Formats: sequence, C-alpha cells, structure tokens
Amino acid sequence: MAEDDAPKSAYEITLERLKQQDREAGIEDKPLTHEQRERIAELRKLYEAKLAEREILHHASLRKASHDLEATEKLDAEYRRDRERLVSERDRKIAQARAG
Repeated sequence: MAEDDAPKSAYEITLERLKQQDREAGIEDKPLTHEQRERIAELRKLYEAKLAEREILHHASLRKASHDLEATEKLDAEYRRDRERLVSERDRKIAQARAG
C-alpha cells in the first residue's frame, strides 16, 4: 500500500481542506526568506524582552500598592493595556516582515 493510500487522520484531512480553501481564495504559499526569518526571530526576542520588563515593573508596582485595592486594580488595567499594545505592535511588525 502506498503512503498516499494510507488512511489520513482528521488533522491531515483538515489541513488539506484549509490548503484547498487558500488555493481557491488565491492565497499563495511562499516560503520565508532567510532575512525574513531572521527579522521575525529578532522581533520576537525584542518583544519578549519588552514584555518581561513590563511584567517585572508591574510586579514591583503591585508590591508598593499591595494595601490599596483601587490602586492595584488600576495597575492591573494598565498592565493589561500595555501587554495588549506590545503584543499588537509585535504582531503588526511580524506581519510586515512576512510581507517583505
């Protein structure tokens, strides 16, 4: 029995369907260049460091405001906004790097 004739898992069937949908939608599958991969890795490292720095600063601020519930809630909200902003910024730059 050839490999192509072997039963396929649900995962493989789903991947084939998604690839078919992409082809029908005109989305082409082109591999990333070496420079694009390097840029994406660089961006991920940079934003991983920024997120870690922000988390450390957040925990330090929480320790200072540990007895003030209102201040703690405000710090948590700011931290969530900053994380969302950094993640969004990272994803946007990665998409730009992928586009070329």
